[in-house]
Formats: sequence, C-alpha cells, structure tokens
Amino acid sequence: MRAPLLRLLLVIVLSATVAAPLGAQNRPRVGAPVLVIDIEKVFSATIAGQRATRELEKRFAALAAENRRIEAELMAEEKRLTELRPTMDPAEFRKLADEFDARVQRIRAEQDAKEKALQQQRAAERQNFVDNIAPVLSAIARERAALVILERRAVLLSADAIDITDEAIARINALLAEQQDQTEEMPQAPAARSQPAQQ
Repeated sequence: MRAPLLRLLLVIVLSATVAAPLGAQNRPRVGAPVLVIDIEKVFSATIAGQRATRELEKRFAALAAENRRIEAELMAEEKRLTELRPTMDPAEFRKLADEFDARVQRIRAEQDAKEKALQQQRAAERQNFVDNIAPVLSAIARERAALVILERRAVLLSADAIDITDEAIARINALLAEQQDQTEEMPQAPAARSQPAQQ
C-alpha cells in the first residue's frame, strides 16, 4: 500500500506547484525542495484517522469473536463425531466425517474472505484519508516552496527540519475542529407551523 500513497503524495505536490500563481512561482524559492511525512503517524494522531481506526478495530474484534465461537462449535462437533465412531458403521462414519471436513473448509474460506474484506477496507480508508488531506499537504508544500513530499519510511536519512508530520497533524486537527464548530453553530431550520384546516 505504501507505493500508491507515495505516488499520490508526488501528484499532490507537483499539481500544487504547477497550479501556483505565476507571481508566486517567480519569487525566490525558500525552504526545502523535498519534504518528508510519516503518513502512518498522521493517520493515527488525527481525529479523522482515529475515528476510522476505532470503527475498523470494532469490526476486527467482532470478527475475531465470531471466529472463536465458530472454532468452539466445530471442536465440539468433532468431539461428538469421535465419540460416535465406535458405535457407527465405518462407511457411515466416513460420510459424516467427509461432510464435516467440507463444512470446515467452507467456513474457513468464508471467514478468510471476511478478514480480507476488512483488510481491503482498511487500505481504502487510508487512501481516502490521504485524498482528503491533500489540500493541507499542498498548502504546506507551497509555503515551503517544496517540489515533492515523500513518505518518511521510504527515505534512508533526512533532517528533522524537512519533516512536516507534526505540522500536518496540527493543521488537520485544527481544520476538523473548525468544521465541527461550524456544524454545531449552524442554525436549525424552524419547525413548520401547522395550518388550520380549511372549512
């Protein structure tokens, strides 16, 4: 998943540079042409990322509980079959055992598919998060006259001065808090008055 995020960060910053006003492009460049960011830290430390993480953790926990319940039920059924074996015809027992094995394989495939779907949803949530914070990253890049933002984990060595992780976290949280305040302050539409019934 890291490669798509890297490509997106590159597109964000290059697009912001091209879209900058001509006068701004002609001014002397200051700051660093290359910036780095720890997207994992940004995701885990921002309000939006934490909200998405909590929801996914609930679903992973529910799936884990479901797996434990299914495992206990299958173990109990396997034990029952084992206890019945001495009293059953070998051919009949083999038929029941094969049916049980087939059901176990089917259930395992279903639960694996559920886990894979959650993993894919987590990747989609991360990608959607990066899409949503693109304007913030673009603004920071323009302010620092940066040409590119790289994922910190893909950089072997860098100076702390070009790491914008903490700045991005602060700006994103401030923006989300502002949006939340605006939503709470939005006046409610007055309730419609009932009209008297016409005679």
